[in-house]
Amino acid sequence: MHPNPSLGKFLIPQAKLCEMLGKSPSGIAKLLKNDPAFPKPLKFGASRQARCFFVAEEVTDWLKSKMSERDCV
Repeated sequence: MHPNPSLGKFLIPQAKLCEMLGKSPSGIAKLLKNDPAFPKPLKFGASRQARCFFVAEEVTDWLKSKMSERDCV
């Protein structure tokens, strides 16, 4: 989806998120299950096959928190 300038946020499809994080769809599912801080997806449809999207800003914030955790150790 394209950025929405009025919201200042945009959505990333799950496939693109997998590519960005170097994870498979099952790897993303494991993050969702095991990391409560990982952003929850938005689904546009009730079926299991409905496409998932993630808010880019939430993913960026999650990555920043992971980097700060790493740097504090």
